Formats: sequence, C-alpha cells, structure tokens
Amino acid sequence: MNLPTAEQCIKCVILSQNLTNTFLPIYIVRLDERTGNIFMLVGDSIEIEIYRDGQWRYL
Repeated sequence: MNLPTAEQCIKCVILSQNLTNTFLPIYIVRLDERTGNIFMLVGDSIEIEIYRDGQWRYL
C-alpha cells in the first residue's frame, strides 16, 4: 500500500487552503497507486497533480 510523502501532504493542505479561500469546491483527492502522485479535482475543470517530492502542476 502506497502512502503519500510528508512533502505531498503539506503541499496538499496548502493547495486546499488556497483553493477553498477562493470558494472553489474540491471534489476528489486521490493517491494514484500506480505513480504515487496525488490527484485533485477542483471546481468544474481544475486538475492538479502533486508529485512525491511536493512539486505540483495543473493538468
């Protein structure tokens, strides 16, 4: 079973805080077991991937 890294957890909380400050709903937060990356679906069309080292990008 994969677990998120500490860097991923911290970045996920920071991004969640920033996104909800703009009143965007967060629909999905999921750890992709194939890659170990966290996937977030925000609002109607924002997709974010958080890598194991805490770096992230919009998809």
